[in-house]
Amino acid sequence: MAGQIIKKVKALFQWGKILLPLNQLRYFPPRFVIRDPIAEGVKKAFKMDFETAVIVYNIKNLQELSDQLGETEYVRFISLMKKTFQKVIAQEVNDDLIALHDYYSDGLALFIRVNHNIHSVSDIDSTMKKILRESEKMMFPELGQIKPKFETGYMFIQRKHYSIQESIYKAHQQAVAMAEKRVKTEFNEMVYSISKIISQKDIHILAQPIITLATGEVRAWEMLTRGPKGTTLENPLQLFSVARQTGMLYNLEMIVFEKILQQIIATGCTQEIFINFTPITLGNQRFVRDIKETLQRHSEISPKQMIFEITERDSIEGMDHFIYNIKVLRTLGFRIAIDDTGAGYASLNSISEILPDIIKIDRAVIQDIDKNTVKESLLKGLLLVAKETGSIVVAEGIESKEEESVLARNKVDLAQGYLYARPGVLNRSLEIAMD
Repeated sequence: MAGQIIKKVKALFQWGKILLPLNQLRYFPPRFVIRDPIAEGVKKAFKMDFETAVIVYNIKNLQELSDQLGETEYVRFISLMKKTFQKVIAQEVNDDLIALHDYYSDGLALFIRVNHNIHSVSDIDSTMKKILRESEKMMFPELGQIKPKFETGYMFIQRKHYSIQESIYKAHQQAVAMAEKRVKTEFNEMVYSISKIISQKDIHILAQPIITLATGEVRAWEMLTRGPKGTTLENPLQLFSVARQTGMLYNLEMIVFEKILQQIIATGCTQEIFINFTPITLGNQRFVRDIKETLQRHSEISPKQMIFEITERDSIEGMDHFIYNIKVLRTLGFRIAIDDTGAGYASLNSISEILPDIIKIDRAVIQDIDKNTVKESLLKGLLLVAKETGSIVVAEGIESKEEESVLARNKVDLAQGYLYARPGVLNRSLEIAMD
C-alpha cells in the first residue's frame, strides 16, 4: 500500500525540465576583464536571496594534449569541449545558470545560483560530477586515444557588498585550488582552516523551535551549525562544502554532535532535539561506535530525546553500513527523520527503505501553498505516505499565517519556520536569542 501511494506522489513531481536555449549560455573572458554579466548575475541572485557558487572543471593534462594533438586538432578539441559542456549544462542546470566562463583555456568555470532552502552541499557536488560524467560520455568517442583528465572543485561566493568582483575572483581561485589540490595553494590553507576548526571545536550551535501546530507549544528544537564567527566558514554552506572536499566531513559532524550534547546539558533541555547528519556520515563504519563513545561521556542524556535527521540528497545506494547503522541506532533508542521530503525522488525512495519515525516536508512544497492547489495535493499525498509508514509529519519553512492555515486544515502534526522564530542561541530558559 505504501509503495502505491509513493508512486502516486512521485507522479505529481513530473514538473518537466526547462531547457535553456544554447544561445543563452555565454562564455566570459579571464579575470582581468570580467565584466558586468557575471557580476550582475551574482548581484541579482543575492537580491533574490539565493546563494551563488562557482564550479571549476580544470584540465590536468592540458599541456600533454596540446603537444600530442597539434595546433589544428587541439583547437578542434577545445571547441568540442566547450560545445559539449554547454549542451550538458543546458540540460542539467536549467534556470539556475548565471554564466559559463572560459578562463585562460585551462578549463571552464560554471557560475550558478543556489536556493539554500532547497539545495544542499551534496546537490552541488552531485551536479558537478554529473555534468562531468555526461560531458565525458559525449566527448570521449570523438577523441580517440588522447583524452582530457579533468579535476573538479567548487566554492560559494561571499556576499561582499563593497566588491562583488573581488568575491567572484576569490571564490574562483578557491574552486581552482580545490580542483587542483596543489601543494602550497589555497587548498592547503583551507585544509589547515578546517583542521583547526575541528581540533579546537570552533563552531557554535543555533536552535530553531518546532511547534505543535494544534497548540502552538514548542515540541522540539532543530540544532543548526555555524562556523567561527566573522570568518568565511561561519556560513554553513561554506563550512560543510570545504569539509566535504577536504575529506573532513565525518570529523566535523561528530564534533557537531558532541557540541549539541554539551548544549543540552548546559541548558537543561528536556524537549526533543533534531540533529542533522549526512548519509555519508550515517553510513560510516565507525559511526555507531563513535556515537556510543560520545554518549558515554554524557551519560545523563538519553538517546530517546534525540532524532537523527538525514539531511541532503546523497544516494544511500551502495552504502553498505547505512541501513545496518540505522537499525542499530533504533535499538539504542534514537529516532530517524528524513529531511527535504517533497523536494524530489530521492527522499521518497528513502522513505520506503528507511520507514522513518518523522517525515519533514520540504519548504519547496510549503511555500505559497495557500495559493497553489497542486502543492496542497502534494501535501495530502505525503500525509498519506506518512500515515502508511506511521510517521509524524513536520512542515518546514512556514512564513505566513495563510500557509499555517492550510497545514492546520490538513492536520499536519508539527511546524517549523520564520513565522515562529528564526534560528538563535538557546538559553537556560529554553528560549532563543538572535545571534
